[in-house]
Amino acid sequence: MGLNLGDLSLSSPAFDNGGPIPRRHTSEGEDVSPTVEWSNVPDGTSELVLVCHDPDAPLVRGFTHWVVHGIPASASGIGEGGGGQFTEGQNDFGNAGYNGPAPPEGHGPHHYYFWLYALDTGLDAGPGLTREQLLDRIEGHVIEQARLVGTYER
Repeated sequence: MGLNLGDLSLSSPAFDNGGPIPRRHTSEGEDVSPTVEWSNVPDGTSELVLVCHDPDAPLVRGFTHWVVHGIPASASGIGEGGGGQFTEGQNDFGNAGYNGPAPPEGHGPHHYYFWLYALDTGLDAGPGLTREQLLDRIEGHVIEQARLVGTYER
């Protein structure tokens, strides 16, 4: 899948791009998802999807913390603790919804990539999709994507 970077932007009032994710949004805190906001959704977008993934996890494929799809193109963000108003997939904890950073102690800083994808079609998929299943389904349908990175270390 190509990057397809354009004007679509993704941010959070909880942390700066490249900055630390507050403890509140981690497994050691309240484990509540941070607010994420976006702008400049491209024309022709039918649906948005959001994924949070930690490629630094000591697993071959990293670790997925959040999968959300069924987000209308008219939406401009997901509030703190939100996501349930859309369709949530299965994270690598085996849960639907968000579970925050929980890197192994002493493993160094982990990077949590929040990816927002603007799609040219609706997925028409139910809950429970994994990140891998979602990425397979959106292949060839991504108009643009945006990225926000936060870090966390124990």
